[in-house]
Order: sequence, then structure tokens, then C-alpha cells
Amino acid sequence: MLDVLTPLAHEAGDLALSHFRNLGRDAVAEKGPLDLVTIADREVEALVTKRLRQAFPEDGVLGEEGGHTRGTSGRVWIIDPIDGTFNFVRGLDDWAVSIGLMQDGRPVAGIVHAPAMGVTLSGGVDAAPLLNGRPLPPLTGFSRDRALVGVGLGQSVPAPERIEMLRVLMQDLGIVFRHCNATTISLIELATGEVDGHVGYGESAWDVMGAWPVLTALGAVSTVDWARTPLDAKLRFVIGKPELVEACRSLGREAWLSPAAP
Repeated sequence: MLDVLTPLAHEAGDLALSHFRNLGRDAVAEKGPLDLVTIADREVEALVTKRLRQAFPEDGVLGEEGGHTRGTSGRVWIIDPIDGTFNFVRGLDDWAVSIGLMQDGRPVAGIVHAPAMGVTLSGGVDAAPLLNGRPLPPLTGFSRDRALVGVGLGQSVPAPERIEMLRVLMQDLGIVFRHCNATTISLIELATGEVDGHVGYGESAWDVMGAWPVLTALGAVSTVDWARTPLDAKLRFVIGKPELVEACRSLGREAWLSPAAP
């Protein structure tokens, strides 16, 4: 499957890069506060959807920019054409193309390609986790005294709740956080050991699906049960090293969309 996904992600990344290098005011439209969509988003999603439909005609496809093709196989491809659009339009390198596959209620394969950074993360249930084509080691142990997590702060969650989550992380749990404004990049950092986990508040399935199966293959656990989670839900979750996820449960069970899968 990666023999299809890898060249596709790079083709999509090259298309996005061609726009990134020629950013103009006319290419940007507002979807909402700090939520931007570009011509590049639409073109990349159309390209990825077309290629996936050609390669896997019986599969469904769900894209962030509104594309939804139902399939008959029970498999669904989930696309974020450019995760980190705000970074993209500001000329920052922290953005990526994300393609993930759901089968029988669980993420099974995915790829995240960050072309401006020269980084590609791929793998899943039947494919070894790879970074730029090289095998990744399992996640290392958790050290509470130097814990670090990435955070995603979606606009769908009221600001007071996002602020309270950050307060609990810093004050109650003593965990340092970083926010790069691109979930895919934060999840790559988890895969490479730069952070111990990721706390998502208000993110969507397309933000995470490309990296999710790679992370679980590396030993990450989460608070999401995908079999009971609608693909259009706004997610509140933790994914990462088991000890980190357990520590973050003290943020309050009501804060998570669903309990951890068994």
C-alpha cells in the first residue's frame, strides 16, 4: 500500500510547494478565524482524491475541504491536503499533506509528508514505521521530570476551556507544552521522540489520521476509541507514551471525547 501512498504524497506535496513558493493575496480565502483555505488546499485534495479513486475504486474518500465519496469496501481514506494552512500562508515550513486509511473502525495505514521540511512519516498495521524511508525505533520510556507534549488548540473549543487545559498541564501536572499550529508536525515530533505526546482540543480526524497508525505501531496509546468516534467529530484526546497518557487522564474524564480503546 505504501508503494501507492508514498509517490502520491510526494506528488501532492510538490503541487502544494508550487503554490507555497508563489503565495499571493488572491490565493487565500477565509473559512473562519485563523482557519484559512487556499487554492492549493482544493487542488491538492482533488489530486489525492483522484489518485486514490483510481488505485482503490471501491474505497470511500473523505477530505477536509468537503470532498466525500462513499465506497463499498468498508475502507475510508481521510485526507488533509494541507494541515497547518495558517503556517502555509504565513510562509512557514510547518505544514504537511496527510493521508490516512480507516478500516473496520480503526486507523490501519497512513502517511504524512512535509515537503518544505523534507520529512515523510509513513507506516501502519502491516507496514513498518518509517521516517524518510528509514525504520523508526519504538517510543522510548517516559521521564516525568522532563515531560513535553505538543498541543492542538482548535477554534471549536471555547477559549476558556483551552486555557484551562493548558493551566492543568503546566500547573497541576508540571508538563511543558509546545504549539506549532500544525497537528501533523506535532505528531511527527512524537514519532521521532521530540515530544512525549500530543493533547488535541478541537481537532478533526483529517488532522491526525495520516500519523495515527504510525504512532500506534510505535507503541503510542490514546484516549480515542475510533470504533465509537464519528469521523466528523471535533476531537479532544491525548495520544503518546502510555505513562504520559495515564498522567493526562487527571485532566478529567469529561474532557475526552471517548475512553481509551481496550
